[in-house]
Amino acid sequence: MGLLEGKKAVILGAASKDNMGQVTARLFAAEGAEVLVAGRKEGPLSELASEIGGHYALCDITDHAQVHGLAATAAEKMGRVDAAINCTGWGLLANLLETTEEQLDQICALQFKGVHHFLQAFVQQMKDQDPQGGSLISLSSATTKALINNHAAYIGTKTAGEAMIRCVANDFGQYGIKANTVSPAFTESPMTSDSFQVPGLVDAFMPKYPLGRLNTSEDVAEACVWLCSDRAFVTGQNIQPNGGLTLRGNPQAVDIEAAVGAAMAKMQQDG
Repeated sequence: MGLLEGKKAVILGAASKDNMGQVTARLFAAEGAEVLVAGRKEGPLSELASEIGGHYALCDITDHAQVHGLAATAAEKMGRVDAAINCTGWGLLANLLETTEEQLDQICALQFKGVHHFLQAFVQQMKDQDPQGGSLISLSSATTKALINNHAAYIGTKTAGEAMIRCVANDFGQYGIKANTVSPAFTESPMTSDSFQVPGLVDAFMPKYPLGRLNTSEDVAEACVWLCSDRAFVTGQNIQPNGGLTLRGNPQAVDIEAAVGAAMAKMQQDG
């Protein structure tokens, strides 16, 4: 019997092949949950829903009406919502002095207002259903605890999401609603695929992980499963399934430049 047997789960941000949302959806289904996946691209969502025997719905987290509609659709299709996980995000890499107002509006719409839409919609659903309760997760980032250069807007909005989750945990725990954030570190995924092609970049990060490897999307999904299970008496917390990165901190720009430079020099020498 799986850890989530009989539970009904919504995973938003699962519309890119093998991204963190898709990995999480597959594990939730394997642990016994009935899953509705959501995002902005119908093709990948439909394919994933068929694969895991679940449901799908189109939803843009930046659109208030669509997110509230998603909660209603999930309740209609599955009868209730026991878990809702927000896996959306945008890894904006931009110097503070060069960040445009357009970029700032986009990342705030996604990672601040969008998280608020998500929490508002699913807290209401979990409060209204009978029996009340459920588990809410919004993916954050290890960078809120282990700073990295040129991420001010990204880190600022992810930190705001963590604060909102803590407020939800405090205000709505009385209704049996748990709310937590989960923070991946540098993870190979569709969002970071270009970065993993840069020679030497991974070398700069590896010494920062006491457990000796980068975290995977599966590590993150396992943390989400546990938090949404009845075994987790946890709320208002930030979980870091990243092998201890926050103990040593992310590499800074000078460290990354040195590692990439060394890798490029070696390639030229070997070539």
